[in-house]
Amino acid sequence: MRTNKLRELLRNNQPSFSTHIHSTWPSVIEAIGHTGMFDYVEFVAEYGPYDLHDLDNMGRAAELVGVDLMIKVDYDTHQFVSQRAIGSGFGSVLYADCHNVEEVKHCIASAMPDTLTDRGTYGVGTRRFTYMGYGGTEQYVQAIKDVVVMIMIEKQGAVDELEAILDLPGIDMIQWGGADYSMNIGRAGRRNDPDIKETEKWVIETALKKGVQPRAEIGTPEQAKWYLDLGVRHFSIGTDLFILYEWLKNNGKALRDLVSAAQ
Repeated sequence: MRTNKLRELLRNNQPSFSTHIHSTWPSVIEAIGHTGMFDYVEFVAEYGPYDLHDLDNMGRAAELVGVDLMIKVDYDTHQFVSQRAIGSGFGSVLYADCHNVEEVKHCIASAMPDTLTDRGTYGVGTRRFTYMGYGGTEQYVQAIKDVVVMIMIEKQGAVDELEAILDLPGIDMIQWGGADYSMNIGRAGRRNDPDIKETEKWVIETALKKGVQPRAEIGTPEQAKWYLDLGVRHFSIGTDLFILYEWLKNNGKALRDLVSAAQ
């Protein structure tokens, strides 16, 4: 079994760096890996189309260039998708849209081995991360136990039950979801309102007090400063689709302006 890079960084109290992708094209993962700047790539499966073959191919590409993979999954299909992604070589899972402790418990269980002590729901199966073995060995069990579990905190119910959620065994990291939270409380599009930012701050500080690492999603390196001052050391920067959009919009306009000025 491969070493889980994000798990090792957490064990050694080291920072981690990632970026997001919507694309399932394995060459995008290879390009990211070749930069040497990122520990893992997050495939935001919640937002785009994919199939099970894509997950296997993404796993191969990540191994080729020495990066790890995280998958962000919809709540409705979280058990099936997260378990198939883990079997394809994804070392961490980001579970979205949990409203309460019970929903978080179910997510954690889906990434834990089905043993008497772990009490998860991940059983034995032939998956590529077993390197064509059937699984069920001690190494297989340990590989599942090494999977990093991250929970989105983005609903009022999850905020209300935050401390109980953070006390659950098996939760490794949390991620604040300001867009979902603002929509959930009836204030869509106002994620940067002062009181919502104050709630985000409280969520981060509470997680750190409980020994659960928070991660921040940012668009530029400069945005890391606010989080660094709070004690955050795990970051995900940029998303392929938005990077492409901004480049095309800005450079397309600049080219049109240049041509218009020359006429």
